[in-house]
Amino acid sequence: MPTALDPPSDSSRRILDAVRRHPSAVLLTAQLLAVLAYPFADGSTVGRAFLGAMGTGVVLIALWAVRRTPALGWIAVLLGGPAMVFSILEAFVDKDAVVLTSALLHAPFYFYVSYGMIRYLFHDDRVTTDELYATGAAFTVVAWGFAYVFVACQIIWPGSFGGDQLRFFDLLFLSFTNLTSVGLSDILPTMGHARSFVMIEQVAGVLYVALVIARLVGLTVARQANRN
Repeated sequence: MPTALDPPSDSSRRILDAVRRHPSAVLLTAQLLAVLAYPFADGSTVGRAFLGAMGTGVVLIALWAVRRTPALGWIAVLLGGPAMVFSILEAFVDKDAVVLTSALLHAPFYFYVSYGMIRYLFHDDRVTTDELYATGAAFTVVAWGFAYVFVACQIIWPGSFGGDQLRFFDLLFLSFTNLTSVGLSDILPTMGHARSFVMIEQVAGVLYVALVIARLVGLTVARQANRN
């Protein structure tokens, strides 16, 4: 019977090796799992604490992933460290000041991680498996970054999205629908600043597809042509 002291099996080593070689895949998976977990856990203090811990885990994975990029790691740590603390704190202290501080830490952190990943995608003329995962991970990270921008917006300018303050998950839904330009959201910006941020995100979504996705497709086609 295997014990904790036994060396890992061949299958375990292969899994660990795949995780080490594809940190962007781990980040993308963590982001998507967090999206699926929110509806189950957002209604109680324990659930919010769990989401806070998951948020901390996502931040840690993002820090790990961005180490593989040409970006400056110390900037990510400088932003990500306090963001981790407030991921847990806001689960227990539901005060506008705490939520606002958390949002103002998370938004630039996620935007910087996405910047690092985009630099990673553009740093050479090869398309690796991890770069394909990084394409999706960078997109989801941008969506989370804008969700925190919306959180800050509705605290600074109450009523930015109509009526009472919305939950983070609602604003994340708004962020994804705007970034992907599908227009499915029933949440509308009703004040000037909120509309400005929504328009900026829409432009970012279009540019991301035009620049990043088009480049990866072009490099893949060129590689196939060279092989033939």
